[in-house]
Amino acid sequence: MKKRILSTVLLSGVALTAAATTSVNADDYDTAIANQDSVISNLSAQQQAAQAQVSVIQTEVSSLDGQNAELEAQNTELQAQSLSLASEIQDLSAKIVARNESIQAQAKNAQKNNTATSYINTILNSKSISDAISRVVAVHEVVAASQSQLVQQQADQAALKAKQAENQAAIDQVAANQATIEANKVALSSQQAALEAAQASISAEIATAQANKEAIVIAKSTAESQAASAATSASIASSESEAAAASEAVSTSEVAQEQVADQEQPTENQTASAETSASEAASEALTTTESEAAAQEQPAAEAPATDNATATEAAPAPAQEEQPAADSTPAPAPAATEVDTSNTYPVGQCTWGVKSLASWVGNYWGNANQWGASAVAAGHSTGSTPQVGSLVVWPNDGGGYGHVAYVTSVNGSTITVNEANYAGNQSIGDYRGSFDVSSSGSHYFIYQ
Repeated sequence: MKKRILSTVLLSGVALTAAATTSVNADDYDTAIANQDSVISNLSAQQQAAQAQVSVIQTEVSSLDGQNAELEAQNTELQAQSLSLASEIQDLSAKIVARNESIQAQAKNAQKNNTATSYINTILNSKSISDAISRVVAVHEVVAASQSQLVQQQADQAALKAKQAENQAAIDQVAANQATIEANKVALSSQQAALEAAQASISAEIATAQANKEAIVIAKSTAESQAASAATSASIASSESEAAAASEAVSTSEVAQEQVADQEQPTENQTASAETSASEAASEALTTTESEAAAQEQPAAEAPATDNATATEAAPAPAQEEQPAADSTPAPAPAATEVDTSNTYPVGQCTWGVKSLASWVGNYWGNANQWGASAVAAGHSTGSTPQVGSLVVWPNDGGGYGHVAYVTSVNGSTITVNEANYAGNQSIGDYRGSFDVSSSGSHYFIYQ
């Protein structure tokens, strides 16, 4: 008994410890979930800041795109101007080259013929004064034309240099604009790539944090389910331990009563024997008294009546005292066959459900996998053939505790049952319908 009580206390302690552990684990999980929520909130704020920065950069990109467009347009104009200048430069160069050839030819001719001598010869060879004047004017025009060509040549050369410088400046500006455009594109591309990488990293961190949070929530739910299952198992084990302790106490009390009855019976038999001897002695004394009375011729009516009355009162005494002794010997028998209609099994369990349906089932038969031995010990039989009103036991189900159900109909190996604690249902009901019990796993039947 002390061992049973100690087991019950230990199981109760386990249940309390499991409950406390569940509370602590729940607090830990809640703290971890709160931490993940904080991480997600911070990352979301960073993501929003990055998005704002992206908007700023996109504005800068738009501005630079506009600037690039302007530079492109300017480059187009400069390139057109450069082409025009190149054409003008080509024309001037051709004219200058042609003039150079003419001027050089004239200079050679002047050096060869000596211009002053040509003037004198022109005058001397004139036929008249008017002819001389005409020749002088012609020579002067030739000299003036040569001087004009020289001046125009110099001007064209100066214009050529200016246009060449202007064209080079346009070309240089186009190159500078192109370099600026490329630099802007590289800078913007680099900034956009950096921001996209930052956004991707933040998104990945947020996804990881959310996944961690979901994993913690699932772990919390699993832990709570396991703790609830452990608490239920501990409660069932505690109830069964208490039931076993009570059963053992009842058995111990019955054994003690039987031992007391066995010890008292010899004494009662001896008392009955002694009383029988006393009765016989009283009868002999009565016979002697009657003989003496007859010998002395005393009145026979009163004495025998008095003695008979005494004998009558004395004789039944042993019978009255022997009756309790005869009744006390078989007294335990009715208690063994008495049916207890109470239900000591945990409410909602399969054992409770079957006990509620079959009042002939005994209390304290243990778990379902122990019912076969308990039923045989109580005088019931077991077998493999289903019968209406019998109990079907699956000793290996229920996580090792077994499972039991009440058979309500039979058609060959197809049966229907009423049961509790099946598929999560804690009430009594037909949850399977008709099924082939031969393919339902290891089982046997208990008959009333």
